[in-house]
Amino acid sequence: MAGGWAQPGPFRAGRARAKSGMMAENPDSCAGTFRARIALPSLAATQELGAAIAHGLEPGNAVALWGDLGAGKTTLARAILTALGVTGEVPSPTFTLVQSYETPTLLVSHYDLYRLKSPREMAELGFEDALDQGAVLVEWPERAPEALPPDALHMRLSLDDGIRSARIAGPARWAEHLHV
Repeated sequence: MAGGWAQPGPFRAGRARAKSGMMAENPDSCAGTFRARIALPSLAATQELGAAIAHGLEPGNAVALWGDLGAGKTTLARAILTALGVTGEVPSPTFTLVQSYETPTLLVSHYDLYRLKSPREMAELGFEDALDQGAVLVEWPERAPEALPPDALHMRLSLDDGIRSARIAGPARWAEHLHV
């Protein structure tokens, strides 16, 4: 538990998961699921991963960005948005909770759920509408895991001994886009 919030998700064996999510207690047991680990030794590597994710994003997709403070969630979200053609500033939505971007190919809503008081607030933030109209990037998805669609792409970012990496779990179609 961190700050009173459960830590469910595809990366923590034996813990709760999103009720509607595709990741079971054992994500490897889910048909059509892949898992990978990618080293992110530089900002350029993170930007390359962001571009690969951007290339595969479609309306209705959710990318769940898991990780501790400073792990690189916002940096990866910025890389995805930049690869989609966003040219202006991409601030962290920590205080606004959501920022939306009209890119040349689709609408992308970037959620930061760190300050979310209750998972019920997701409806007020227009999460379902954002999924219906485009794609969503979600930082701190453990604050409302039940809101994630069952085919979300999960990215666990970490910084261990000065080495940044991403553990990935999601639908098999992402393996082609991420070249893993």
